[in-house]
Amino acid sequence: MKVGIPLFMLRHEQLVPIAEVAEEVGLESVWMPEHLVFPAVVRSRYPYAEDGTPPAIRPETPLLDPLIVLAQVAARTSRLRLGTNVYVLPLRHPIAVARMATTLDVLSGGRFSFGVGAGWLEEEFEAVGAEFSRRGALVRESVRAMKALWTEAEPTFRGRTWSFGPVRFEPKPVQKPHPPILVGGESEAAIRRAAAIGDGWYGVRHTPESVGPQVERLRAELAVAGRGGVPFEITVSTSAAALDRDALRRFEDAGVDRVVALPWSRAREAEDAVRRFAGRLLG
Repeated sequence: MKVGIPLFMLRHEQLVPIAEVAEEVGLESVWMPEHLVFPAVVRSRYPYAEDGTPPAIRPETPLLDPLIVLAQVAARTSRLRLGTNVYVLPLRHPIAVARMATTLDVLSGGRFSFGVGAGWLEEEFEAVGAEFSRRGALVRESVRAMKALWTEAEPTFRGRTWSFGPVRFEPKPVQKPHPPILVGGESEAAIRRAAAIGDGWYGVRHTPESVGPQVERLRAELAVAGRGGVPFEITVSTSAAALDRDALRRFEDAGVDRVVALPWSRAREAEDAVRRFAGRLLG
């Protein structure tokens, strides 16, 4: 079982040092969340909380670009896997995204896992002129476009929203055929997207018991998509407080390959919390 932490609720000067500690104590990966902008007043309902309120997010929350942060982490680590949880893919043109993802994969020596999602914050889409109502379709189209850029000698793509080529896109990613794409989301549409276009799935706020039905849905949708035999990595976020070696075993029995958990509640406690977390699970 792989164990990672999100680089979340940290001051900017802590991001790289905490990632270095994560590598030192034997954790497998670090993950960065992503938003381009927050509205001054959030109207949208957060889909992963019963009351619809996003945890630890306020309009004034500082935002840093995850791919730039992870590039700095890559320069200071050698083994740690680097992921996004998750990147709001429909907000940008896929050529620009593919270029940034390729850069990170090359600079890290092939350590990037690209968690992507459709997003939930409608005001964010309004701010950049993106189509919130078509966000799921835009994820599918963007992934197809990026795969063409990453794998074809002279990429050409024709879609409803984006078309290009033939173009040249070099270098190609270190990982072949491309960095693994983990599609996030809990809805039935998100599960179908993950099975149709993803190399894995990123689930949110699960226990070993709650994730089982989602894994079964993924397996069924993979079979429907004719992808029942392809490698497919399942990653879920969970509560660090409830995570011990027995819980790891139960996650594994449920079909999960990686868990990601936040072991601190205050930034000043992060380093000690990471060391205790790793000692409890890996020591």
